[in-house]
Amino acid sequence: MVWRRMAAAVLLVIFLGSTAVILFAKREYRLSEERNSRLSEQYTDREEAAGTQEEALLSAPIRVDFPSLYAENPDTAGWIYCEGTPIDYVVMQAADNDYYLRRSYDGTHSTAGTIFIDAENRAGFADCNTIVYGHNMRNGSMFAVLSEWASQEFYEEHPVLWLLTPEQDYQIRLLAGCTTSAYSDIYTIYQEPGEAFDNYVKELLSLSDFQSDAEAEEGGHYVLLSTCSYAFDNARYVLLGLLVPAEGAGGEGA
Repeated sequence: MVWRRMAAAVLLVIFLGSTAVILFAKREYRLSEERNSRLSEQYTDREEAAGTQEEALLSAPIRVDFPSLYAENPDTAGWIYCEGTPIDYVVMQAADNDYYLRRSYDGTHSTAGTIFIDAENRAGFADCNTIVYGHNMRNGSMFAVLSEWASQEFYEEHPVLWLLTPEQDYQIRLLAGCTTSAYSDIYTIYQEPGEAFDNYVKELLSLSDFQSDAEAEEGGHYVLLSTCSYAFDNARYVLLGLLVPAEGAGGEGA
């Protein structure tokens, strides 16, 4: 009888502990979503751009108040946006790759972390490839949507993203997406163009889950978007995109 009571007590503790963990996770997700929503509302403007459809393709669909963002946190490096997806986030860069893993834009604790650039990359997307990381959150936030590009149909619906910076806005024309290992050579950073980098791009194109309408450019600058994948241990899903300069900076036309 005593053993039954002890077993019941243990099961009750396990149940209460599991419930507490689930409730805590839900609370963290909610706080993260609220924080990112406030940040977007405070620092971005989504009014439809005036002009022709051709002009709209050359200009970012949102505007970002980078002076105010930078005044609040000088780690601000840009803003990434993709129409029709949850991707609508500030992009940071710190002195190491651990800082924003579990911190929000304002430095407070956040399970979802913040989208950030590899600390080894030079500022201003000056390298041949700039690596941008984001968590794969179970509620679909941050970079969870990246693996959706494994579908040709999803790619065709979302062939481009936007990267806005204080100095220059870019259209990210997607070229390839694939599952890889966290320890893959795909995470090598190339500062200068050359045969090694050309082979790097060719390898990613050969591994791609979708066929892109865009073409790689010799001497071009690229971003590699990366998030966790559950395909195998230490798996990652990555997207390679070509940075094509748009008109203006911060969403303001030239």
